[in-house]
Amino acid sequence: MSQDINIKDLRQNYETRTLEEDNVNKDPFKQFQLWMDEALAADFVEPNAMNVATVNKDGDISSRMVLLKGFDEKGFVFFTNYQSNKANDLASINKAALNVWWDKLHRQVRVNGAVEKVSREETVKYFHSRPRGSQIGAVASQQSRVIKNHVMLEEEYKKIESQFEGQEIPCPEHWGGYRVIPEQFEFWQGRPNRLHDRLRYAKTDSDEWKIERLSP
Repeated sequence: MSQDINIKDLRQNYETRTLEEDNVNKDPFKQFQLWMDEALAADFVEPNAMNVATVNKDGDISSRMVLLKGFDEKGFVFFTNYQSNKANDLASINKAALNVWWDKLHRQVRVNGAVEKVSREETVKYFHSRPRGSQIGAVASQQSRVIKNHVMLEEEYKKIESQFEGQEIPCPEHWGGYRVIPEQFEFWQGRPNRLHDRLRYAKTDSDEWKIERLSP
């Protein structure tokens, strides 16, 4: 960044849309679908990019960007290595927080809830829908492990590529999906003068969604 630009002086005044209780869907999954459809139409590079935050048994918090690969009334799905740091966190504390940010629309959606592994059938089906290079990469990578250099990773990739030449690449047991089962949503819409709209959907004891407006 230029020495002439000070980050504390960066400003963006949001003047696009509003978010009102009487114009949102009462079902947060359907509201998310509406916003995702608009994000898909807005020509984002990766409109399904989201931040996943986890915590380990010692209370240490980690966050990283992943790609949302599916969602429905059961939850939000992403895939990863089951031996990764995030997987180790989820094995000890099976809760996560998601954050999707669509800057051109001045919107974000936050979701938090319990996490479960998707079925092996769902994992294998998705694995074989990926480009072949991505499948090989998933087998070759020991995600989050310390490696000596990138050359070692490339050599392992070529080894696996040669091993399965002309064959289907088996989905490794250490790779699969997680589903975040929402307990709470927050839809955020940027507004002028930082008077942003924030609507929270929270599950009630009767398994209904209660919508509340939060101060920005």
